[in-house]
Amino acid sequence: MAMGNVKESLNEPSGYLVPDSFERFLADLKAVAREERHPLINPKLFASALSIDIQTLASQAHVHRTTISRAQGAEKLQRYLRDALRVLGAAADINGDFHDALFWFRNEPLSAFDYKTPEQLVSEGRSNDLLRYVQSLQAGVAG
Repeated sequence: MAMGNVKESLNEPSGYLVPDSFERFLADLKAVAREERHPLINPKLFASALSIDIQTLASQAHVHRTTISRAQGAEKLQRYLRDALRVLGAAADINGDFHDALFWFRNEPLSAFDYKTPEQLVSEGRSNDLLRYVQSLQAGVAG
């Protein structure tokens, strides 16, 4: 996707076409950061890729909704986004399909975690536990 298309899609949440690979999604995030001249994960692009609204993202990151537009560099917000990307990257590595990884992250209840979704676990600050779980699946230990 051309940089202009990514940038334009930030104004229209449904306008961002989620790429087929995690690597392409990271490239889109990097392109926006480069364009905006700061090394931050753009929360609007992230929310658009996950088909969530800004209020939901703010709630998951435990920040006020105005933080998303006025203080994108807030450490709490950026930490949540980085952790979510780590988990999404690991999930995409296992199954090879970024769209499946997005669906899994948002929707699949995990029995090993009292049937919470990966999205809920990252919001609770349990991304390291979740990554260990994903790595064990990759190694064939669990699941």
